[in-house]
Amino acid sequence: MKNILLIYTGGTIGMQKEGKDSLVPFNFDSILNAFPELKECDANVEHVSTKNAIDSSDMNTENWVEISKIIEKQYNQYDSFVILHGTDTMAYTASALSFMLEGLNKGVILTGSQIPIGARRTDAKENLITAIEIAASDKISEVCIYFEDKLFRGNRTVKVNSENFEAFESPHLPALAQVGVNIKYNTSLLRNKDTKQLCVSKNMNTDISLLKLFPGISEKIVKSIIENSETTVMESFGSGNSTSNKKFISILKEAIENGKIIVNCSQCLRGGVQQGKYENSSELQRIGVISAKDMTTETAITKLMYLRGRGLKNDEIKTQFKLSLRGEITV
Repeated sequence: MKNILLIYTGGTIGMQKEGKDSLVPFNFDSILNAFPELKECDANVEHVSTKNAIDSSDMNTENWVEISKIIEKQYNQYDSFVILHGTDTMAYTASALSFMLEGLNKGVILTGSQIPIGARRTDAKENLITAIEIAASDKISEVCIYFEDKLFRGNRTVKVNSENFEAFESPHLPALAQVGVNIKYNTSLLRNKDTKQLCVSKNMNTDISLLKLFPGISEKIVKSIIENSETTVMESFGSGNSTSNKKFISILKEAIENGKIIVNCSQCLRGGVQQGKYENSSELQRIGVISAKDMTTETAITKLMYLRGRGLKNDEIKTQFKLSLRGEITV
């Protein structure tokens, strides 16, 4: 029988109705009584909560460190981990943990729900039970998100819907598993168990800005954002294009020459950055803007936090960023 640790961080999934309208936290001490189906998962499920259960919109790097420390402390006692998390920043947390948990050879499955666990039409029950079943399967050795019949690689996932149950997508990588009558794993995509020992990175550098381009964006705004951070993730048009305005290009060029790192992500949900495909992106490549290829914005940001947190020099950060460290880029 597998030992699974349930880590509750907050979010909709952990709430139930009390009275007519109010929502109160669910008591996970009675989880087996609430979900007798768990007894059929051939798993011993225990639970722990983070110090404070929070709305996932309040999630920050300190919370990620707290979660990673729980996993580190309990790593030898449990076979896999299921993290209950609010949906709004779940993709950020999954991406961050994928980098922070180096040498991971156990499953870390994040899940949540769109409707509270105690509501009549909740999606929490199926998400939680199946996440635990997948965690107990011993087939997963990476950070994933399970939601509405699909298991995704965590650092490939984005939230795309706040109203439907199918809240997440993995734009550039098929689901690792599809759940119907049976759970069908896409074994060719599953990551092999790491032969290294778990090493948890606890320093995440947040000196990173996000610059989303739009037609007519002010040069003053662009300069202000780039000058006030060491690293900027720039969301560009299409396959990595920006305005060819000389003042705009000169702002980027000067910043890079002064030691800033600028990364190019696409605003499009599907299709990665291909610098040099069009003339407008060729100039970005020439001045030293780094292509994020088909990384999600969530992954680009958290990967840079991780690399910056390791105290690497700029050249090494650029080299490491271009590599697929945890399966976050299509190679």
